[in-house]
Amino acid sequence: QVQLAESGGGLVQTGESLRLSCAASGSRLVINTMAWYRQAPGKQREVVAGITSSGRPNYADSVKGRFTISRDNAKNTVYLQMNNLKPEDTAVYYCNVFAGPTAYWGQGTQVTVSS
Repeated sequence: QVQLAESGGGLVQTGESLRLSCAASGSRLVINTMAWYRQAPGKQREVVAGITSSGRPNYADSVKGRFTISRDNAKNTVYLQMNNLKPEDTAVYYCNVFAGPTAYWGQGTQVTVSS
């Protein structure tokens, strides 16, 4: 069983920054892809960014140039640096981790961006 602990959400104004963290724990932990999703009220959950075990990132078009995903394999942690935040970034952000064929989800952290 893999457990994910998220942190870093909060309330900020347009143009400000936040850094989300997600730490994975479990016995004999082997993590493959790590990613961040978000879900706004009334909308379906969407992928924001992902990163492979070798560190190759990918991003949704809506966040390219503003968000940066990174990982520290020694700490089993994935980060999402969010710069120049916009009101449309407001959502609950979820960490997602693939360990083998199984996907694990964090509990979510609220990000609210006011105009």
